[in-house]
Amino acid sequence: MATWLRLRSCGAPRLPPAPAGLGLRPRGSVPAAPALASAQPGRSAGGLAGLSAALLRTDGFVGGRWLPAAAAFPVHDPASGAELGLVADYGVPETRAAVRAAYEAFCSWRGVSAKERSSLLRKWYDLMIQNKDDLARIITAESGKPLKEAQGEVIYSALFLEWFSEEARRIYGDIIYTPTRDRRALVLKQPLGVAAVITPWNFPSAMITRKVGAALAAGCTVVVKPAEHTPFSALALAELANQAGIPPGVYNVIPCSRKKAKEVGEALCTDPLVSKISFTGSTATGKVLLHHAAGSVKRVSMELGGHAPFIVFDSANVDQAVAGAMASKFRNSGQTCVCSNRFLVQRGIHDSFVKKFAEAIQTNLRVGNGFEERTTQGPLIDEKAVEKVETHVSDAVSKGATIVTGGKRHQLGKNFFEPTLLSNVTGDMLCAHEETFGPLAPVIKFDTEEEAVAIANATDVGLAGYFYSQDPAQIWRVAEQLEVGMVGVNEGLISSVECPFGGVKQSGLGREGSKYGIDEYLELKYVCFGGL
Repeated sequence: MATWLRLRSCGAPRLPPAPAGLGLRPRGSVPAAPALASAQPGRSAGGLAGLSAALLRTDGFVGGRWLPAAAAFPVHDPASGAELGLVADYGVPETRAAVRAAYEAFCSWRGVSAKERSSLLRKWYDLMIQNKDDLARIITAESGKPLKEAQGEVIYSALFLEWFSEEARRIYGDIIYTPTRDRRALVLKQPLGVAAVITPWNFPSAMITRKVGAALAAGCTVVVKPAEHTPFSALALAELANQAGIPPGVYNVIPCSRKKAKEVGEALCTDPLVSKISFTGSTATGKVLLHHAAGSVKRVSMELGGHAPFIVFDSANVDQAVAGAMASKFRNSGQTCVCSNRFLVQRGIHDSFVKKFAEAIQTNLRVGNGFEERTTQGPLIDEKAVEKVETHVSDAVSKGATIVTGGKRHQLGKNFFEPTLLSNVTGDMLCAHEETFGPLAPVIKFDTEEEAVAIANATDVGLAGYFYSQDPAQIWRVAEQLEVGMVGVNEGLISSVECPFGGVKQSGLGREGSKYGIDEYLELKYVCFGGL
């Protein structure tokens, strides 16, 4: 009954207490590290050996406690296939309990001063920096990305906590002077409540802090459901949040298997105590979550699929364009939502660009295990991802495309694919109208600026777009005409904590990062103050 009364006092719907027997039991404060499968030297499982047991958590984190579940699911190293460990497999009852814990925490967290929230986020940031090498090794082990990229992700991830620790103290309202002399109008910004955060495997740390940093800075609490491929990063962040003094229930993590992901996602989207859904993932999944959230008209942020064009005009600096193409296409083996997916190259510069692009791929890229120092291209996340790249390549070749370099699975193992460049690509090929999410660069030749813009915009998504040009007038025209949320002009890497991240059309709703990101977790309240 005490729980029920607390919920009512915080403005929640009148609900009964949480059902007993949810299978959530606290374990010891420092659990043993997950059992690591034997692996060859330098393999991911070996890369986790020696890490602090405190960071290698296998239970969920709810209400400030490490809680197991009745079942567990395995997490595998995509490079070797070795089992990294068994992680608690949460279902609907555990999810409901986590939401309730987050709601109870919200009742007090919303009243914590902005200065104190700022200080706690800064402490969390400091701990991430102190543990950056171990956090990077966890990312490489569970996602396969090269260690240098994982190290870069940890810094990027931590910077969101630093940024939003500063933004927490800059949530301002307004005073509006009305025509009536004895009234004043106030606009307040208040936290939404519990935010359900559903994140992908390709950036298992940064996609969490980009959302959670903003939510906590605004005064919201969160329940994080990480991807089934990469739960260890989310759980390591929970350990550091706990060490930083983030109060119990403010940051919760509910890992679950692929088998339970659908029901857990639905539970988060339909729970009356959840006020906000923030999701990064495929457009198809985003539509399902939107459907569930519509029943209770929840606020949503959606960062969904992309199909980024990379346009090279005749006026471009070819060497600069090739360098940008390499950075944009092959980061994380092409497994990012803002990776260039279609290369549109103007006829006058086409042959030179393709030749130099192929040379750069052959010279600068090395496929290997992410823990090996020279590796630039790690494995794809699983065999299903490899099969999609294979399908796109075979479809293109069957319709007349030419393999310039690569084109097949790599000899290292089933999850590795050669960095591939295709020429003579046409609009009827799968790779021209589907996001590949792999190391495939298809080149389409075009003649005019108008043609390039039309091809680039002929899609129902619009996350990022890139183009290279030295013509100032053309730069203005194309930047304004591309139907995307983010544009890189003579630049292949555009993500920054200070800048708004998000798309248009079916690439999503809302923006993350920047000063705008915190608004996604705030509600405007108008107060009319009369009788003055």
